Amino acid sequence: MSLRNILMVVSLVLSVLIGLAIGRGRGPIAASRSGERIVKIGMSLDTQKEERWIQDERRFSARAKELGAEVVTQWANSDDSTQFNQAQQLIAGGVDVLVVVPHDGKAMARAVEMAHERGVPTIAYDRMIKDCDLDLYLSFDNVAVGRAQAQYVVDTLRGHGRIVRVLGSKTDNNAFLVKQGQDEVLKPYLDRGDMKIVHEDWADDWSPENAKKITNAARQNAGPEGFDAVIASSDGTAAGAIESLIATGQAGKVLVTGQDADLTACRRIAQGTQSMTVYKPLEKLARRAADAASDMARRRPIVAMQSVPNGRRDVPSILENVIVVTRDNLMDTVVKDNFHGPDTYEKIYEAVPADQRPPKK
Repeated sequence: MSLRNILMVVSLVLSVLIGLAIGRGRGPIAASRSGERIVKIGMSLDTQKEERWIQDERRFSARAKELGAEVVTQWANSDDSTQFNQAQQLIAGGVDVLVVVPHDGKAMARAVEMAHERGVPTIAYDRMIKDCDLDLYLSFDNVAVGRAQAQYVVDTLRGHGRIVRVLGSKTDNNAFLVKQGQDEVLKPYLDRGDMKIVHEDWADDWSPENAKKITNAARQNAGPEGFDAVIASSDGTAAGAIESLIATGQAGKVLVTGQDADLTACRRIAQGTQSMTVYKPLEKLARRAADAASDMARRRPIVAMQSVPNGRRDVPSILENVIVVTRDNLMDTVVKDNFHGPDTYEKIYEAVPADQRPPKK
């Protein structure tokens, strides 16, 4: 490791340690029989409407339990006031660390400051909290997600085609990072005129219903030439786009991207109506987040090799890699990892005729 990299790591570690120092005045934490301190983790999540967040919470809580921590979970149902009030309740209830998946990354900045006033360090899980003195951010490389989606479309269309983009929710910083990655790949093709974006819009709350409306509008705006691909920023928005395409018999003929490897998306990939998804191994992220939350609660140092700006500071960050999944490698990724449980194979291929399924490994 170069001197510059060593200094960066030291700087980031010190940043996390400084963040942890805010909680040192909270008094002793009880010890368990094993000698480890019993800690209480507050988890504030945006919504249960998307399958992946339910999986994240389940995996995070299971790992935290292994570490001797108690997790108190609150779901905000995509309401900013509700989420802030729930965070306030968690902090007042004596949590040792707060983990937040914000509905609105700017609105929850108040919760971070409130937590710090009570000596509670705060982690943003997979969605950045903006404009605050956040302690730690754990996520996947969301710019890489966007690059992967756009590169798949470029490669499959051989650099020529007409595209619709269904972007994510403007309240989620990840939506902008995914768009950034898409833009990086698409720009030279758009500049040369080899590819054209015929319609694009933001899907509020990453909603399939809003994605369907956007795709319906794209069908009207694209004219008789139509379009060759929908770069949908998530599996939920892909579902809405595909529902629109089904109405005109275009499902399976127009490329559709996604991300999260939701079960329904994997089924669509197996059946041929969705082209790809970006697989984010949630088990790995959830376990690392639970490890980090447990360590922060116990005032242990955390090594963060990267940083991500949030408008106020460069937040020490842990970013996991992502994997492109198509029909060709579905078996070697999502199924192999039993991502949707021990019967992942059966769940994904249940609607595929037996003679058309890949052999079970």
